[in-house]
Amino acid sequence: MSLKELYDNEVAPKLVETFKYKNKFQVPKLEKIVLNMGLGAAIQNIKLIDSAQEELKLITGQSPVVTRAKKSVSAFKVREGMPIGCMVTLRHKRMYDFFEKLVNIALPRVRDFRGVSGKAFDGMGNYTLGVKEQIIFPEIDYDKIDSLKGMNITIVTTAKTNEEGKELLKLLGMPFRN
Repeated sequence: MSLKELYDNEVAPKLVETFKYKNKFQVPKLEKIVLNMGLGAAIQNIKLIDSAQEELKLITGQSPVVTRAKKSVSAFKVREGMPIGCMVTLRHKRMYDFFEKLVNIALPRVRDFRGVSGKAFDGMGNYTLGVKEQIIFPEIDYDKIDSLKGMNITIVTTAKTNEEGKELLKLLGMPFRN
C-alpha cells in the first residue's frame, strides 16, 4: 500500500477522530518536502556545487536549483550572486515516495539512531530535520563521494498547530523519540 493510500484510508480518519474536524478539508496533509543543501565551502571550491547537485538529483529524482547569495558579506568572503547551495522542492507522488524512503530506509541507517526529535516544529505544524551525512540514502555510492555533506529536510504540512503536525507525521510513520 502506498503512503497516499495509507493517508486516505487510515491516517485521515484517525486525525478526524482525534481532533474532531467538521470538514474533510480541515484535516492536515503533507503539502511539500524541501531539501536544502547549504555549502559554505563552495566559496573556495566551486566544484562542490556540481557534486551536491548530482547527489540531490540521485536522492530525489528531480533536478535541484542552485541557490545564490542575496547579499555580499565581507566577513565570509561572499559576494552577491555567488552560488552557495542547492535545493529541491518535492510535491505529490515524488514527495510521498521520498517520505517513505526517508522513514523506512534512510533514517534507520543513521548510526545510533533512537528516533528524531519531536521539538523541531516551527509553530505552524511544519517539521525540519537536519541530516549530517548524505550517505544514509541508498542511491549514494560511498566510493564516489568527495566529501560528506549535510542537508536540511523541511516537511511542510497544512496543519495549523504543532500537535496536529506531529500527530500527522507520527501516523505516517515518522519515528519520534520518546
